[in-house]
Amino acid sequence: MTAILLKNVRLSFPQIWTPKSFAAGQDPRFNANFLLDKDGQADQIKELRAAIEAVAAEKWKGKKPGGLKICLGDGEEKDYDGYDGSMFVSASTKVRPVIVDQKKNPLAEEDGKPYAGCFVNAAISLWAQDNQWGKRINASLDAIQFVKDGEGFGGKRTTADVFGEIEEDDDSFLD
Repeated sequence: MTAILLKNVRLSFPQIWTPKSFAAGQDPRFNANFLLDKDGQADQIKELRAAIEAVAAEKWKGKKPGGLKICLGDGEEKDYDGYDGSMFVSASTKVRPVIVDQKKNPLAEEDGKPYAGCFVNAAISLWAQDNQWGKRINASLDAIQFVKDGEGFGGKRTTADVFGEIEEDDDSFLD
């Protein structure tokens, strides 16, 4: 496995609190997509592509198989909020990932963070699959760190969207 740290990426389709099966008989998994801006995060995308190539070269001794599927996709091929102009990484795990705030304090689902559309750091591990289900380079989801609020996907509003600032001596909010 090759460890990768994705920095300041947008979280999409987070299934991070309760695992879910996508097909009957399949083991439930925690999963998420992480969006990288093609322009602003081109260096991270380049590093990720290089790591994917290195994992493939190691697994298949430099002879990458045809039709190899990878965990990195082009957002232009999806019709989802926020995917335009982005690359996305799909990652999953059978074990609940570590989820923390900016100061590395554990977060719980009740905290409302992280959520789809916010910015996170994500620790993933790349690995090669070669079995009856195909040849792929997959990403395991190891940990997520909430970085900052972002425009929520699917209409989710953040606290910053709902409330205005209140000055210490301002009692008008009581009216």
